[in-house]
Amino acid sequence: MAPPPPPLAASTPLLHGEFGSYPARGPRFALTLTSQALHIQRLRPKPEARPRGGLVPLAEVSGCCTLRSRSPSDSAAYFCIYTYPRGRRGARRRATRTFQADGAATYEENRAEAQRWATALTCLLRGLPLPGDGEITPDLLPRPPRLLLLVNPFGGRGLAWQWCKNHVLPMISEAGLSFNLIQTERQNHARELVQGLSLSEWDGIVTVSGDGLLHEVLNGLLDRPDWEEAVKMPVGILPCGSGNALAGAVNQHGGFEPALGLDLLLNCSLLLCRGGGHPLDLLSVTLASGSRCFSFLSVAWGFVSDVDIQSERFRALGSARFTLGTVLGLATLHTYRGRLSYLPATVEPASPTPAHSLPRAKSELTLTPDPAPPMAHSPLHRSVSDLPLPLPQPALASPGSPEPLPILSLNGGGPELAGDWGGAGDAPLSPDPLLSSPPGSPKAALHSPVSEGAPVIPPSSGLPLPTPDARVGASTCGPPDHLLPPLGTPLPPDWVTLEGDFVLMLAISPSHLGADLVAAPHARFDDGLVHLCWVRSGISRAALLRLFLAMERGSHFSLGCPQLGYAAARAFRLEPLTPRGVLTVDGEQVEYGPLQAQMHPGIARGRTQTPALPAAPALYGRQPGAAHGLQPVCQGAALFFHNSWLWGSQDLFRIVLTEAVGG
Repeated sequence: MAPPPPPLAASTPLLHGEFGSYPARGPRFALTLTSQALHIQRLRPKPEARPRGGLVPLAEVSGCCTLRSRSPSDSAAYFCIYTYPRGRRGARRRATRTFQADGAATYEENRAEAQRWATALTCLLRGLPLPGDGEITPDLLPRPPRLLLLVNPFGGRGLAWQWCKNHVLPMISEAGLSFNLIQTERQNHARELVQGLSLSEWDGIVTVSGDGLLHEVLNGLLDRPDWEEAVKMPVGILPCGSGNALAGAVNQHGGFEPALGLDLLLNCSLLLCRGGGHPLDLLSVTLASGSRCFSFLSVAWGFVSDVDIQSERFRALGSARFTLGTVLGLATLHTYRGRLSYLPATVEPASPTPAHSLPRAKSELTLTPDPAPPMAHSPLHRSVSDLPLPLPQPALASPGSPEPLPILSLNGGGPELAGDWGGAGDAPLSPDPLLSSPPGSPKAALHSPVSEGAPVIPPSSGLPLPTPDARVGASTCGPPDHLLPPLGTPLPPDWVTLEGDFVLMLAISPSHLGADLVAAPHARFDDGLVHLCWVRSGISRAALLRLFLAMERGSHFSLGCPQLGYAAARAFRLEPLTPRGVLTVDGEQVEYGPLQAQMHPGIARGRTQTPALPAAPALYGRQPGAAHGLQPVCQGAALFFHNSWLWGSQDLFRIVLTEAVGG
C-alpha cells in the first residue's frame, strides 16, 4: 500500500499576485505566499536567474503593515513586511520589504488587496486559521494581545534596558502587539507586582531579564489565593541576563540554531511576536524550614551551585562570570556527602544521547503617527512612563495600552523617519489605520493600577490584600504535593536511595542549564519529569571539565564517565550530610538543609509556536482555541561550537587542565 501523499500546506500557494516596488518604481515582482514563506520573483526589468532575497521564511518575519502615500494623486496602496534575516556572519539584521499594490484604478481597491496580503500573513504568523473559500479581510484578526513587560534594568551587564529599548520594543511594535512596560527596582518586586495585578486585563506577562525575574513572576502567581486561575496566565522570557537557561531551551525547541547574547534575544523576540500555547512543568520545592517555592528550571547542590553563587561577585562581567567561577571551582574542587532519594518515572524517557550591536537598516519609508486618541489612564507602578528616561515622549506603551508609544510603533502610529526621505521624488507613506487597529479592538485598554509599597489589588479582582509580613520567596498556596511524605519521615518502598560522596547533584526540568549548556538534551517543557544528574566523587578535574565542555552539545552522557549518573523521576528528596554547602533553586540561593520536590506536570502556561512554522516563540501561552492561543512548537536542531558559560576560557582552562592532569 502506497504511503499517503505528504501534506501540501508547506508548498501550496495561499495567495499570488503582482506588485510594484518602493521606493524604486521600475521593478515588478510576483509574490507567492505559502504557509512557510513568502516567495518573491522579479518580473521586470529582467527576471533573475538566481534571485537574491527571493525567499523570505516566515520564521524571520516579525510583522507587517499596510501603508498609503501622502500624495493625493497616488492611487496605490503599499504592503510592508519586517524581517530579521541572518547576515553572512550569522548575526541577524533588520530589513524591510515594501511592495506597491497598483493593479486597480482606485485607492480603495488597491488598499483592499494590500490588506488582504497583510491579513493573511498576520494570520500565518499568529497561527490563526485562514478561510478556505472565504474572503480574507482584517475582520479575521482579533484584537492585539496585551502584554505586560517586566524589565530588570540591571540584568546581565546592565544592558537589559538598552537592548529592550533598541531591539525588543521595535520588534513587538512591528508585530502589532499591545504592551505596557515596568522596570523592576529590587528583589521580589516582580513577585509583588503580579500578586496585585488584575490578570484578566492581560494576555501574557513577559520578563526581559535573566531566569531570576521569571522565577519571581511564577512564584507570585502561585502565591495568590486564586492561584489555580492565576497560574494559567501565559508567561514568557526575553533573555537579557547572565544565565538565560530557559531562553536557550526555548530557542532550541523553536527550531533555531543555538545563539548567545543579542542573537539569542532577537531569536526569542521573533518567537514572542507569534504567541501560542503550551504547558509548562513546575517543580514544587519544600525546604528544611517547611517553606515552599516553585521552580521552572533547576535545583542544584555542589559544584554547579557553588559556581553560581560564588560568581555573583563577578556579575559585572556578565555571562563571563561563570567562566571565572568555573575556573575557581575546578581549582578548589570539593566533594559533599549526602543522600539522594527519588521516585522513578513510571515511563522512562529516551536515554540521554549524545555582543556586538545589531546593524539596523534604514527604513525605506517615511511614516508619521496618527494623532493618538484620548485614552483612559491608570498608571502602573513605576512604569517607564513615570521614569525620567531619555525618550522623545514620557510614556512607553503600545497603542492598545493606556499610554502612547513614542516613535516605536510601526503597525499603528508609526515612527517619524523624515531623515530617510529627502523631500524629493516620491511622497512619503503613512500607516493605514484600518489594518493597524482591527475591527473590534478597543481604542484604549484599562489596565489595573499598581501603586507604591504593598501591591494594590483592584476591588473587582476579589482578592484579599497580601499581608506585609508574608515570607519572601515562600509560597503558601499552590497545588498539594501528594507524592511527598513530610520531611524527616520514612519514604515509601518504591523510592530509590543513593548515599555517598558527590561532586554535584542537579535536578533540572527543561533541557538547558545555560543558554549553551544542554544538561538534559532529551527533556521537554511538558514531559512531567524532573531529570536528575549527579557526579560522584573520584572524578578528576580534567574529566569534570570534559563533561561541561561536552554539555555544550548535549553529548556528555556519551563520554562513558563512570561517575556520571542519571535518572528520570517524578519526585525526589535530597539530604546533605555535609554540614556546610550551597543549595540553589533556579539559580537563587536557598536555606541549606534537607529538601524535597515534586513535579507538577503542565501546571503553568507558556506561549509557543505552531509546528507549521520552523520556529517557536519564547512566550508560553493559552490552550489552542482560547483567546489569542496558538499551537505548540516543533523540535529544533542543537549544534554549537562555542559558549558563554565558558566564554573566553580556553587559555584559562588549558592551564587548569594541565595542572589537573599533571597533579
